[in-house]
This record gives sequence, structure tokens and C-alpha cells, in this order.
Amino acid sequence: MDFINYLDRLKIIPLLKKWGLLKIVLGAIDIFAIALAFQCAFYLIFLRYHLHATFFFSESRTLKLFILILPIWLLILYLIQVSEIPRTKRYAVLFYEYFQSTVLIIILLLVFYFVFKLYLISRPFLIEFAIFGLFFLFLARSLEYKIFKIYRAKGYNYINVVLIADDTSLHFIESLLSNKDWGYRIIAIFTGSVQLKEKYEKAIILLPDEYLTVLNDLMEVDIIDEVIYFKSKVIPSEVRNTVRSCEELGVVFNLNYTDKKDKLTNAVKTEIGNQKFLTFINIPHNTFALAIKKIMDICVSLFLIICLSPVLLAIAIFIKITSPGPAVFTQARVGLRGRQFSLYKFRTMIANAEILKKELEADNEADGPVFKIKDDPRVTKIGKFLRRTGLDELPQLFNIIKGEMSLIGPRPPLPSETVQYKRWQLRRLSVKPGLSCFWQIKPDRNNIKFEKWMELDLAYIDNWSLRLDFIILLKTIKTVFLRTGL
Repeated sequence: MDFINYLDRLKIIPLLKKWGLLKIVLGAIDIFAIALAFQCAFYLIFLRYHLHATFFFSESRTLKLFILILPIWLLILYLIQVSEIPRTKRYAVLFYEYFQSTVLIIILLLVFYFVFKLYLISRPFLIEFAIFGLFFLFLARSLEYKIFKIYRAKGYNYINVVLIADDTSLHFIESLLSNKDWGYRIIAIFTGSVQLKEKYEKAIILLPDEYLTVLNDLMEVDIIDEVIYFKSKVIPSEVRNTVRSCEELGVVFNLNYTDKKDKLTNAVKTEIGNQKFLTFINIPHNTFALAIKKIMDICVSLFLIICLSPVLLAIAIFIKITSPGPAVFTQARVGLRGRQFSLYKFRTMIANAEILKKELEADNEADGPVFKIKDDPRVTKIGKFLRRTGLDELPQLFNIIKGEMSLIGPRPPLPSETVQYKRWQLRRLSVKPGLSCFWQIKPDRNNIKFEKWMELDLAYIDNWSLRLDFIILLKTIKTVFLRTGL
């Protein structure tokens, strides 16, 4: 416990969050736990036969086996949704989920063993490896869970929620407020309950039920992650209207339920604390496909950064020697559900471009909130080439590694643009922004009308699949080589 408090005093998690390294560190801990389990099982084999123990990576056969097993186990952990740090799960539930992953990995290992006739590998070794893996992974995640409980209790890593409630929700609201380590922040409560009003009106924004239409405006101007409907009597018209509003903006909607027979095609069953909810998600949520997308984002980005490092360095040098100012331009952009992050681009304009923008606003050739000029006088000579090829976007590979962006997704807008969005356009913020998208691969993309651009982004969200991402990625490469970006 002292160790956990020591980590908290060092502000380790806020530092990792700031630099976008938290998911990488958590993934590295899982890899280390699996590697340690593999080494322990390897060591037991040597002890059993009274041999001198070594490290498994010193043997090519065992190293290849580990490299084969590692991504499979990590994928299983992601598919059964234990790769993320939970908010309200009990340790017994967490252990059961890791036990599930262990059973699956044992089955797969035994299938590989018999199908590929890996008789040189000991079966007890495979089983011992899986058991050690269960122990080390659960131990690591339990420690991380405890650290995050402390971290969330201090007001970090929270989810903004709005409640639609009545008297029966009092216990649930109390559990959200008292268990600060769950990381739920109540923004407002819509209720007609006198009891809730007397208890919470000084601490939380309370609005009467008849003002529920105000929720539409609240979700537009504030960062709302989820809406929770918790009433003893479900009013269908309220639910329909609220679900419609949430779907329009890509906000998650949770409906409290007690009947296990409830089934809705666009809802999944979830739990917050000990309460069961039907969660309505109007964005891609195919667990397996999203797992592949996440893995591809990290792997492809790392691969491109390594392979293109000479190109990245050359571009940075050319920018520096051709115009004064930094090689990489950092700009505030809007990401998932309105959260701002710092986007990286190679600088394509002169150093004081933002100041000169005000003088050029009258020459804006784009419609809507976007600012575009075909022959922008602020763009440098090398900047024109970088924009035409799309090479100026390459530093965003680091944004992808940090978890702020994806390879494919709607382009991240400026904060000044999103405040001018129409309501239906805000749903493009319901998924992670991407390095490339439908708009990015269109010839003469800067001539596309703003509303058409927004429609393309929503079409991507509504029709998302791994195949679609792959097609856009290939067409993005084609755009770079044919230089059709302007």
C-alpha cells in the first residue's frame, strides 16, 4: 500500500497521461507478465530434468513459440474486455475474466500442439505457462486497478454523465458520489423528485423532467460521455427522444433494467456498480474488429515511424533551412467527444501564419467554418509540396501512438470550427479522429463543400468496417504518390 501511495506522490499516471504513454505502459506490463510466466514455466522444466536453467529467449525454438503465443493472448484479453482498467468491477469478477482467458489460451495451445505436432514441447510446460500467466496478469491488473482507484478518486480519468432519475435512483446516485474511485462525474440530473432536489440541489445542477429537451443543448456545449436513465417506471417517449439525441451526437445511453429478458438490437448489457443497464451505442462497437483496428493502428504507426525515419528527418531539415521557425507545428485540435489534444504536423507555413490569418479572412474560399485559400500566401515552397503529397501529416503517427488518433477516421477539426457545427455534424466527434478519411482521398478535396465533407465522415462512421479502413489506407498511399491532395 505504501508503494501505491508512493507512486501517487510521484504523479506517475498524470505524467504518462500527459505524454500519451499510459496505454503503451499498460500493454508493456501485460507483455512483461506473460514473458515472466513463460520464463517461470521454462525454468520448472529445467529443474524437473535437473538441467542448468537459462532464459527462454536464448533458445530459438522457445523464443519462436513465445512470439507466436504473445499476440494471441493479448488479443484474447482485449476481446473479453480486460485489457482496459475497469471502473466498478469486483476483484472476483476480474479474476474470473482472467481465468477465462487462461482457459482459452490452454485450449489454443493444446490445439496447436496436436495439429502442428509440436511433440518436442512438453505439455506440462504449456499448462504451467498458462497458470503462471493467470497469476502474473491478475496480480499486475489488480495492482494497476488499485493505483487507478486512487488516481480517479483525486478527480482524474473521469467520465462525465447526465442522469435522468427519480426517487428510486437515490442509492445509485449515492454510490456514484461516494465511490469517487469509479471515476464518474455527475454534470446534471433531470428529475421531478423532491427527495433528490432537497438532497443534491446545492451540489449538482438539477433540472425538472419537463426541461429534458435542454439535454440536447447541454450535450452540444459540454463534454458529455454518457447519459444514464434510472427510473422505476420507464417512459417510452422520454427514452426514444433521449436515445435519438444521444445517437445524433454519438453519446452513450444507459437504460437501467431488471428484466433479464430485455433484448434490443442496438443495445448491449453492461454494469455500473451493482446496477444493470442496457447501453445504446450508435458508433462502431464490434469488439473483435475494433481490437484488430487498435492493434493495426499501433503496429502500422510504429512500422512507418521506423521505416520513414530518414524521410521524417530529411523533411525536418529542409523545413528548417528554407524558412525560420520550428520544423514541427503543434496545434490544438478537437478529438473524441470534444476533448482537445495537441496535433503534430510538419510546418508548411511561415512562422507568423496564425497572425496573418485574420488579415486574409476576407479571401476565404471555403464554405462553412473551415478556412481555405487555394494560393495561400502563407504557405512556403516546400509546404506546397508537403500538402500536395500529404507528407505534412506524417508526424500524426505519434498522435496515433499516444492514443489520440487512429490511422483512419474523420479529420480532427479546430476548436473554432466545432463551435460553428450544426447539431447533426457533431456526431463526427463520436469516434477517434484519423490520419486519413474519405475526404482526404478525394481528388481536389479542397473543392468539396463543407456539408458534403461532414456527410462523408458520418457515412464512414455508419458503414465502418476493417475492409473500409483498408481501402481508405490503400487510397491514401495512392494519393501520396500521385500528389492529388490539392
